[in-house]
Amino acid sequence: MALDGITIAALTKELSDRLVGGRIYKIAQPEADELLLTFKTGDGQKRLKLTANASLPYAALTEENKPSPMTAPNFCMLLRKHLQNGRLLSVRQPGLERVIELEIEHLNEMGDLCRKTLLIELMGKHSNIILLNEDRVILDSIKHISAMVSSVREVLPGKPYFIPFTEDKLDPLGELSFNDFCDALQKKNGNAAQALYQSFDGISPVMANEILYRAGADPDLPSLEYPEALLHRLYECFTELMDDIDQREFFPNIIYDGAKPVEYSAVELTIYRDMLCKPFSSISEVLNTYYSERDIYTRLRQRSADLRHIVQTCLERNAKKLDLQAKQLKDTDKMEKYRLYGELINTYGYGTKPGEKVLSAVDYRTNEEVKVPLDPTLSPRENAKKYFDRYSKLKRTKDAVTVQLEETKAEVEHLSSVMTSLELAGDETTLSQIREELVEAGYIKKGRAEGDKKRTGKGLEKSQPYHYLSSDGFDIYVGKNNFQNDYLTFHLAGPSDWWFHAKKIPGSHVILKAGGKELPDRAFEEAGALAAYYSKGRDQNKVEIDYVEKKQIKKPAAAKPGFVIYYTNYSLTASPDISGLKLIAE
Repeated sequence: MALDGITIAALTKELSDRLVGGRIYKIAQPEADELLLTFKTGDGQKRLKLTANASLPYAALTEENKPSPMTAPNFCMLLRKHLQNGRLLSVRQPGLERVIELEIEHLNEMGDLCRKTLLIELMGKHSNIILLNEDRVILDSIKHISAMVSSVREVLPGKPYFIPFTEDKLDPLGELSFNDFCDALQKKNGNAAQALYQSFDGISPVMANEILYRAGADPDLPSLEYPEALLHRLYECFTELMDDIDQREFFPNIIYDGAKPVEYSAVELTIYRDMLCKPFSSISEVLNTYYSERDIYTRLRQRSADLRHIVQTCLERNAKKLDLQAKQLKDTDKMEKYRLYGELINTYGYGTKPGEKVLSAVDYRTNEEVKVPLDPTLSPRENAKKYFDRYSKLKRTKDAVTVQLEETKAEVEHLSSVMTSLELAGDETTLSQIREELVEAGYIKKGRAEGDKKRTGKGLEKSQPYHYLSSDGFDIYVGKNNFQNDYLTFHLAGPSDWWFHAKKIPGSHVILKAGGKELPDRAFEEAGALAAYYSKGRDQNKVEIDYVEKKQIKKPAAAKPGFVIYYTNYSLTASPDISGLKLIAE
């Protein structure tokens, strides 16, 4: 989600609450399009990051401190001249525009008190950071935009500043009647969602869909097709949201699909009610967390791409092998028929005449007549031998294919569990352990794995299982991969501890430590939720979970990592919601 006007409104409120009255202590320009402003406030130093990057414009309070170049850029030097030790008077946002204005009071070279405005425009490829004088004339900007670049507006020293024309968009925080609202929507072509974000400032596509969802309206239909009652409901939902924004009532949050951050917002997004919504104390924390986690997630996806390709290729190959072996096994169903034919020829073949092609005989098992095909060029004894040979060949095939089929099923199950581990991997050390598992299983050549390790400059560092604390204070451990699953089940868990796993689908082993105590029902429910969350079924509303005391779990000889068997168990149905559980840091 791009920074929309509603997010900027929440950010403006936060900066106003935390920075106004503070003095600018330090100004740095670590990147060509980025500023770091350090403020001294009554609550200590605060650092504000402003980035006019075309692909990721950004503004937030941060703890990050980047090294600055040895020689400060010209724009940075100008800011130091005009704003150093200046006091922040206000932080404003014009309407719901994607603009933040910092009004700063300072002493000029003559000792006179004067004011300047530092503003950042967070407008995608048009983003910029601009310094204005008291008459709102541009003193300088981090990006110079000439008439050759833009026919709409020049951003150059000496030019008057104005916000670019916004295509007849209305200010959603202004006075807006029901008729004005409907007229604005119906002037736009396309569906209702497009009409909303094209008609009003600060409304992103995600927020437009959220408003329509709250009203129970179909976002793909044109608003002209809405009945009047639905338009009234849509207007009510729109004005209620705008009233909350006008009153500066925000709910900073990030929406997660499993471990993946999907969306962030300054208001509640009910459109994602089936996903995990994690609230935060500030919009800066939301922005810093979201972009940091998205970066980690993207980097991990890139680093695990080769592993996922290897596993997916092996899965597809084994799936084809499984189909072929199942077909071969089905073909062996004929073997008993051939054995019966041979026995019937041996029993009744003495009565056949030379050249006969069929023997009619009674099946001694069912007392039904059976027609046995004969080769007229062979004797009864030779015909019987031919059928017994077919029977023996199919029996050998069945014995061999049955073993191969079980091996292939185990292979598919193991590869599916590895793929699930890759999807759930949250750090590079976990990926290293998964790679090591694939090396041991023979899917990756050892030399190649060592080459990868050498290129990254990293060894196979130890990654620890997830450690959660239940609401009642009981320890719950979750394996991140099959090596950890084996460790948890057969080394960490005691005989009376409880083992959990999603039923018949790949997932992590979960160990609930009993500590010799009687466990409350809530502890079982929370361990079940973890088993559901860290499984292939995490996107489902409910997942069936098997659980059993650890002493009932066995590992067959030569079994793949993470594979166990058990013969008695309890079952529960769990929702993969672990928002109420506390994760203990490794």
